[in-house]
Amino acid sequence: MFSTIRKWAEFVKLSHTVFALPFALAAMVVAARDTRGWPGWRTFGLILIAMVCARTCAMAFNRIVDRKFDAANPRTAMRHLPAGQISLASAWTLCLLSAGGLIAAAYLLNPICFYLSPVALFFVCFYSLTKRFTDFTHVFLGIALALAPIGAWLAVQGEINFFPRVDGVLSLKHSFFLPLLLALAVVFWLIGFDIIYAIQDYEFDKSHGLHSLVVRWGVSNALASAFLSHMLMVMVLVVFGLLSRFKFAFLIGIAIIALLLLIEHFLARRRSLNWVQNAFFRLNALVSALFLLVTAIEVVFPFFRIK
Repeated sequence: MFSTIRKWAEFVKLSHTVFALPFALAAMVVAARDTRGWPGWRTFGLILIAMVCARTCAMAFNRIVDRKFDAANPRTAMRHLPAGQISLASAWTLCLLSAGGLIAAAYLLNPICFYLSPVALFFVCFYSLTKRFTDFTHVFLGIALALAPIGAWLAVQGEINFFPRVDGVLSLKHSFFLPLLLALAVVFWLIGFDIIYAIQDYEFDKSHGLHSLVVRWGVSNALASAFLSHMLMVMVLVVFGLLSRFKFAFLIGIAIIALLLLIEHFLARRRSLNWVQNAFFRLNALVSALFLLVTAIEVVFPFFRIK
């Protein structure tokens, strides 16, 4: 039983949930700041279910549509579908069940989440097709993951309000601008580290007509664009923090995140042993976890603010 669970978890790269989930939870915490960042167990549980289902659907769809390319690539030839460990019918079943799970969770959350759930499904699946026709495939992956903080915010707030008033006074720290800024930061973040991840398939993608900025611009130029993208992410997070009226803990956290991103690019340029595992997975997992931590500290313990 455990081996079966492990196989399916590896099939959809469940461990990579650590990338988008913390940003979704950070948006949830900020959206629920009037109750110290906690929206209640029901909303929290439904957000988790929606996140896991959306990502499972997206990854299953990715594995399905890429199975022929995976079979031809020595790095991915032993993935579950090309290796015959999981049948195509089973993969489609998981994909469709996960899509249904997302829609059901959205329905139980509130009307706006339910109405927008098909839009979310479209974007998280559409990314898998983009490498066939655009060099900017990394942008589409960023958009797909950027839906996580927007969805979590809407799950708590249940509405889109750019200029909310609290006790008759305009309160931008409750504004829908916040999840949009967070989404923009996620887009820049994803562009950067997906470019780094794509370097390992540079030769294969180039020879098989698959698109990416690495293929289009070459490794050195692509790494430069990834660095720029990550610096833009840091800038957007600073704006997010200012609009949220975060101070001490958040600024320290952003400084550490910037340092982690610099280390990531140092490792990517060296491309030493296990560089992808270190630069892609561990450091980016730390970035997202740290962002959630400092955001939660600012909301749950507001006395950290320097007035």
